[in-house]
Amino acid sequence: MPPIKRFTKEEIIDTTFEIVKKEGFQGVNARRIGKTLGCSVQPIFHTCKSMEELKKEVYKKIHDLYKEYMLKNKSGEKIYKQQGLSYIKFASDYPEFFKILFMQPSHLGAKEFIVADSTSDEIIKAGQKLTGFSYEEQKKFHVRVWIFTHGLACLVVNNTITLKEKEIETLLEDSVRQMIIGYKKEGEKNEKNN
Repeated sequence: MPPIKRFTKEEIIDTTFEIVKKEGFQGVNARRIGKTLGCSVQPIFHTCKSMEELKKEVYKKIHDLYKEYMLKNKSGEKIYKQQGLSYIKFASDYPEFFKILFMQPSHLGAKEFIVADSTSDEIIKAGQKLTGFSYEEQKKFHVRVWIFTHGLACLVVNNTITLKEKEIETLLEDSVRQMIIGYKKEGEKNEKNN
């Protein structure tokens, strides 16, 4: 019997990552990974304890890629807009990854879901510079902006409508500007009523 070809854990994770990029996790099983690698399933289970462990490693790699997208445009005066554009670009470039991260049941409220995102704190702080809101006010405002941005990203990821990059940028910029005006008026109205 010929010896079992050894693959590193990273090679197996990378191969699985590429399958998931095209088909999501539903395309992942040991046979498929083995076929892509050109081996049986034995090397996979020799290297990984279980498919669940392998999927967790791939999920982590997907999340790391998302964080990289979100954090590479974190400077300049238009950082808040850039974060929204990065979110939508991630959805456009990696639709299956976006679905895995942001289109699965979470059983969280919008605020908890957004705060659970590891990039939220930096985005909220960047938004404060744009709006002048306190951190808590900005968190509330950010939920509104995120829901709008997420909606655009879902339209893009599902090919519901076709939007050019400039159209997305204009929609995002105009909508956030109007939301800021509305949020500030709402705050002023609440102050007058107190």
